[in-house]
Amino acid sequence: MDSQLASLRGAIESAIRGMSSEELSHHTEGKWSAAEVLEHLYLTYTGTVKGFERCLEAERPLASSPSLWQRAATTVVVRLGYLPGGRQAPANTRPKGTPAEKVVADIFPEIDLMDELIGKCEARYGSRTKLLDHPVLGPLTAKQWRKFHCVHGQHHVKQILRLRS
Repeated sequence: MDSQLASLRGAIESAIRGMSSEELSHHTEGKWSAAEVLEHLYLTYTGTVKGFERCLEAERPLASSPSLWQRAATTVVVRLGYLPGGRQAPANTRPKGTPAEKVVADIFPEIDLMDELIGKCEARYGSRTKLLDHPVLGPLTAKQWRKFHCVHGQHHVKQILRLRS
Protein backbone atom coordinates (compact mmCIF):
# COMPACT_ATOMS: atom_id res chain seq x y z
CA MET A 1 0.00 0.00 0.00
CA ASP A 2 1.12 3.54 -0.75
CA SER A 3 2.62 5.16 2.34
CA GLN A 4 0.31 8.19 2.26
CA LEU A 5 -2.82 6.06 2.03
CA ALA A 6 -1.46 3.73 4.71
CA SER A 7 -0.93 6.77 6.93
CA LEU A 8 -4.48 7.94 6.20
CA ARG A 9 -5.86 4.49 7.00
CA GLY A 10 -3.94 4.44 10.28
CA ALA A 11 -5.11 7.93 11.25
CA ILE A 12 -8.76 6.99 10.70
CA GLU A 13 -8.35 3.71 12.58
CA SER A 14 -6.71 5.52 15.49
CA ALA A 15 -9.34 8.28 15.56
CA ILE A 16 -12.26 5.86 15.86
CA ARG A 17 -10.60 3.10 17.91
CA GLY A 18 -12.79 2.16 20.85
CA MET A 19 -15.74 4.36 19.84
CA SER A 20 -19.14 2.74 20.28
CA SER A 21 -21.92 3.02 17.70
CA GLU A 22 -23.60 5.55 19.97
CA GLU A 23 -20.45 7.65 20.22
CA LEU A 24 -19.94 7.47 16.46
CA SER A 25 -23.53 8.57 15.85
CA HIS A 26 -23.66 11.43 18.38
CA HIS A 27 -23.65 14.93 16.93
CA THR A 28 -24.51 18.48 17.85
CA GLU A 29 -27.25 20.36 16.04
CA GLY A 30 -26.29 21.19 12.47
CA LYS A 31 -22.99 19.27 12.60
CA TRP A 32 -22.02 15.87 11.30
CA SER A 33 -21.41 12.98 13.66
CA ALA A 34 -18.21 10.94 13.43
CA ALA A 35 -20.19 8.27 11.54
CA GLU A 36 -21.36 10.91 9.05
CA VAL A 37 -17.79 12.19 8.62
CA LEU A 38 -16.69 8.60 7.94
CA GLU A 39 -19.54 8.14 5.48
CA HIS A 40 -18.51 11.32 3.68
CA LEU A 41 -14.94 10.02 3.42
CA TYR A 42 -16.23 6.63 2.26
CA LEU A 43 -18.29 8.30 -0.47
CA THR A 44 -15.24 10.24 -1.70
CA TYR A 45 -13.31 6.95 -1.86
CA THR A 46 -16.08 5.18 -3.80
CA GLY A 47 -16.20 8.12 -6.21
CA THR A 48 -12.47 7.89 -6.77
CA VAL A 49 -12.70 4.12 -7.24
CA LYS A 50 -15.43 4.57 -9.88
CA GLY A 51 -13.36 7.18 -11.68
CA PHE A 52 -10.26 5.02 -11.80
CA GLU A 53 -12.33 2.01 -12.92
CA ARG A 54 -13.61 4.16 -15.82
CA CYS A 55 -10.03 5.16 -16.61
CA LEU A 56 -8.97 1.49 -16.79
CA GLU A 57 -12.05 0.51 -18.85
CA ALA A 58 -11.42 3.34 -21.31
CA GLU A 59 -7.78 2.24 -21.53
CA ARG A 60 -6.66 5.85 -21.32
CA PRO A 61 -6.42 8.72 -18.86
CA LEU A 62 -9.65 10.73 -18.55
CA ALA A 63 -8.17 14.02 -17.36
CA SER A 64 -8.95 17.35 -18.97
CA SER A 65 -6.73 20.42 -19.12
CA PRO A 66 -6.57 22.35 -15.85
CA SER A 67 -7.81 25.92 -15.56
CA LEU A 68 -5.65 28.53 -13.86
CA TRP A 69 -7.95 28.39 -10.82
CA GLN A 70 -7.62 24.58 -10.64
CA ARG A 71 -3.83 24.83 -10.81
CA ALA A 72 -3.87 27.28 -7.91
CA ALA A 73 -6.28 25.14 -5.87
CA THR A 74 -4.17 22.02 -6.52
CA THR A 75 -1.09 23.89 -5.32
CA VAL A 76 -2.80 24.90 -2.08
CA VAL A 77 -4.26 21.48 -1.31
CA VAL A 78 -1.75 19.05 -2.79
CA ARG A 79 1.57 20.87 -2.58
CA LEU A 80 0.97 22.93 0.57
CA GLY A 81 -1.25 20.36 2.26
CA TYR A 82 -3.89 22.90 3.24
CA LEU A 83 -7.61 22.20 2.86
CA PRO A 84 -9.56 25.44 3.31
CA GLY A 85 -12.59 25.07 5.55
CA GLY A 86 -16.10 26.30 4.97
CA ARG A 87 -16.66 24.60 1.63
CA GLN A 88 -19.82 22.53 1.41
CA ALA A 89 -19.32 18.91 0.37
CA PRO A 90 -20.57 18.02 -3.12
CA ALA A 91 -24.06 16.48 -3.00
CA ASN A 92 -22.83 13.01 -3.98
CA THR A 93 -20.45 12.95 -0.99
CA ARG A 94 -22.90 14.08 1.68
CA PRO A 95 -23.88 11.46 4.27
CA LYS A 96 -27.08 9.59 3.58
CA GLY A 97 -27.53 7.90 6.95
CA THR A 98 -25.55 4.69 6.60
CA PRO A 99 -25.39 2.93 9.99
CA ALA A 100 -22.13 3.55 11.87
CA GLU A 101 -21.24 -0.17 11.99
CA LYS A 102 -21.59 -0.50 8.22
CA VAL A 103 -19.50 2.54 7.35
CA VAL A 104 -16.76 1.46 9.78
CA ALA A 105 -16.75 -2.03 8.21
CA ASP A 106 -16.72 -0.69 4.62
CA ILE A 107 -14.32 2.26 4.73
CA PHE A 108 -11.02 0.39 5.09
CA PRO A 109 -11.58 -2.10 2.22
CA GLU A 110 -12.54 0.91 0.06
CA ILE A 111 -9.23 2.65 0.87
CA ASP A 112 -7.43 -0.57 -0.08
CA LEU A 113 -9.33 -0.82 -3.39
CA MET A 114 -8.71 2.85 -4.14
CA ASP A 115 -4.98 2.34 -3.54
CA GLU A 116 -4.96 -0.67 -5.85
CA LEU A 117 -6.75 1.11 -8.72
CA ILE A 118 -4.69 4.29 -8.47
CA GLY A 119 -1.58 2.10 -8.58
CA LYS A 120 -2.82 0.20 -11.66
CA CYS A 121 -3.51 3.43 -13.53
CA GLU A 122 -0.18 4.89 -12.50
CA ALA A 123 1.65 1.77 -13.72
CA ARG A 124 -0.28 1.73 -16.98
CA TYR A 125 -0.20 5.43 -17.90
CA GLY A 126 2.81 6.83 -16.06
CA SER A 127 3.51 8.64 -12.83
CA ARG A 128 3.56 12.10 -14.44
CA THR A 129 0.31 11.68 -16.33
CA LYS A 130 -2.81 13.51 -15.18
CA LEU A 131 -5.21 10.58 -14.89
CA LEU A 132 -8.58 11.79 -13.76
CA ASP A 133 -10.37 15.00 -12.86
CA HIS A 134 -11.18 15.83 -9.26
CA PRO A 135 -14.54 17.69 -9.13
CA VAL A 136 -12.93 20.81 -7.64
CA LEU A 137 -9.17 20.53 -8.21
CA GLY A 138 -9.38 19.30 -11.80
CA PRO A 139 -6.90 16.87 -13.34
CA LEU A 140 -4.54 15.08 -10.96
CA THR A 141 -1.74 12.55 -11.22
CA ALA A 142 -1.80 9.37 -9.12
CA LYS A 143 0.53 10.97 -6.57
CA GLN A 144 -1.69 14.05 -6.39
CA TRP A 145 -4.81 11.91 -5.89
CA ARG A 146 -3.15 10.13 -2.98
CA LYS A 147 -2.03 13.41 -1.44
CA PHE A 148 -5.49 14.92 -1.86
CA HIS A 149 -7.09 12.01 -0.02
CA CYS A 150 -4.46 12.22 2.71
CA VAL A 151 -4.98 15.99 3.22
CA HIS A 152 -8.77 15.68 3.01
CA GLY A 153 -8.81 12.68 5.34
CA GLN A 154 -6.58 14.38 7.92
CA HIS A 155 -8.92 17.39 7.85
CA HIS A 156 -11.81 15.12 8.78
CA VAL A 157 -9.82 13.04 11.27
CA LYS A 158 -9.32 16.28 13.22
CA GLN A 159 -13.11 16.72 13.25
CA ILE A 160 -13.57 13.18 14.57
CA LEU A 161 -10.99 13.76 17.30
CA ARG A 162 -12.81 16.96 18.34
CA LEU A 163 -16.07 15.00 18.49
CA ARG A 164 -14.44 12.41 20.74
CA SER A 165 -13.53 14.98 23.37
